[in-house]
Amino acid sequence: MGTWDIGPFDNDTAADWCNDLDDAAPDERAAMVRAALLRAVETDGYLDAPEGEEACAAAALVAAQCPDGEPVDTSYGPDEPLPDLAALRPLAVEALDRIATGPSELMELWEESGDRRWRAGVERLTRTLLPPPAGEQLTFA
Repeated sequence: MGTWDIGPFDNDTAADWCNDLDDAAPDERAAMVRAALLRAVETDGYLDAPEGEEACAAAALVAAQCPDGEPVDTSYGPDEPLPDLAALRPLAVEALDRIATGPSELMELWEESGDRRWRAGVERLTRTLLPPPAGEQLTFA
């Protein structure tokens, strides 16, 4: 596993996928993010690590555009601007759930490592992507 840290962009697969995203025409980038999420969601049976890593990176890009989302400030993320990805929030939540509940190679690899920070990061991304509970209003500073 070409992984150097726990973040969604801290592996060779996600970094390469982000390079491909940068190389794509601007009007193709949203479709690439959606396709990465769909590959995870629509995989029957065992989800291989590369598909999970791309979907995690895609979900992090969607979450970065949410009100409390963390900006993508790593050199391994995309450099080129992305379109509005808000419509992909539900799909990103589904993809993260698929990756974190298995059968998923990425989940298994992180569980074997004993490092629980990866799962905490996935849970944080999921919370960011979920809409606020009914009746709760967003506050803007």
